[in-house]
Amino acid sequence: MPLIIPAIDIRDGRCVRLHQGSYDDETVYFDNPVKMAKLWRVQNAQTLHVVDLDAARGEGEHNRAVIGEMCDALDIPIQLGGGIRAMEQIEAALNLGVYRVILGTAAVRDPEFVEEALDTYSAQRVVVSIDARGGEVRMEGWTEGSGLNAVEFAQEMERRGVHRFVYTDISRDGTMEGPNIQAYRTLGRQLSTAKITASGGVGGYDDLLDIQTLESYGVDSVIVGT
Repeated sequence: MPLIIPAIDIRDGRCVRLHQGSYDDETVYFDNPVKMAKLWRVQNAQTLHVVDLDAARGEGEHNRAVIGEMCDALDIPIQLGGGIRAMEQIEAALNLGVYRVILGTAAVRDPEFVEEALDTYSAQRVVVSIDARGGEVRMEGWTEGSGLNAVEFAQEMERRGVHRFVYTDISRDGTMEGPNIQAYRTLGRQLSTAKITASGGVGGYDDLLDIQTLESYGVDSVIVGT
């Protein structure tokens, strides 16, 4: 079974779920991210995936304090994505106690920045997210297209030293209608050794079994929502 990574998406200090990445289609399901993180730990979560949705859209880093509290409250690693676009932001996140940072828009706009981050902090601490709709990489909190093909972008990032990708099919995200298995197969076939964390659409145990069939394609973990 792949490693199951619970996700906590934070907007305005609360735990939310976006339907297909739309900020206009938001469900608030918990007011306290720290308590939510503790609840996941009680359920034996081995790591958490946290996204700062406000920072992802360039709307400030006011959620960073609560993310630091989450790190302090847990004895498991937290990976953080959303609005990390400069070396000082990586440093600040790691200083909060975050174990791993996820680069999205920054990787699309400035591939050399990815290389610098990898050289400074290692491929274990820095990974790249591929957020795709219809095979195209999206950026700026999924609100803008990039014109880049997701597989070709992943290949370029792997050549630059990336060892892991978090791949989200935006059309499945927040729907619980099942993951896009074919998308992960397609990506996995085109990568050399990089690993894939699947994200988007998982709604039940059968979906996890489907993800498990992707081990030979480099998929070794899966992000699940709430």
